[in-house]
Amino acid sequence: MGVLGRHGRASRATFRAAVGGDCRRIAELVRIASGGVTDYVWSTLAPEYPGLALIEIGAIRYSGEESVFSYKNCVVAEHDGEVIGLLLGFPVEVEQGASSGEPVDPVLEPYSMEIPGSFYICSLAVLPEFRGLGLGTKMLDIAREQARESGLDTLSLLVFEQNEGAFRLYEREGFEVVDRARVVPHELIHYTGDVLLMAAEA
Repeated sequence: MGVLGRHGRASRATFRAAVGGDCRRIAELVRIASGGVTDYVWSTLAPEYPGLALIEIGAIRYSGEESVFSYKNCVVAEHDGEVIGLLLGFPVEVEQGASSGEPVDPVLEPYSMEIPGSFYICSLAVLPEFRGLGLGTKMLDIAREQARESGLDTLSLLVFEQNEGAFRLYEREGFEVVDRARVVPHELIHYTGDVLLMAAEA
């Protein structure tokens, strides 16, 4: 690939719905965005997949079509045929907040904050070498379109307060902090401090 200016690289990126063959890259990008939370989730599933690396378990998870954590809820950004970015989002059902009666993993409890009736941006990630080119902003525009198509007027997401780059992007795009929870320290999770629930108009 030849050397391109910043705007040239951004303009050559295209966006499309993810397909099953993207699941390994989806897992890699979600891993980048999650700050280790997905590694923890995948580690809890490891007994079901003996001998598989965590990233392979993640790829299997996103290959399913029934869960909200599916490639079917993903839009990917491509550059020269390579997937370089990801948006994973889906509506939070109004009744989804009701207790299922199952105990919540204490490590994951801080990430259970949600806004019923919103369009939840579960993951937004861009490969490091393609950041700063406006791709994150474009994917937030796509999320707004998806929210409106679903009849929803609110976007929601979680972000670590220590992830300053992501936090600044969301603030610029009109997101405000509506709740926060303390991160439960774990060796797989890269951040401490608080995780923030943010919301914006779609």
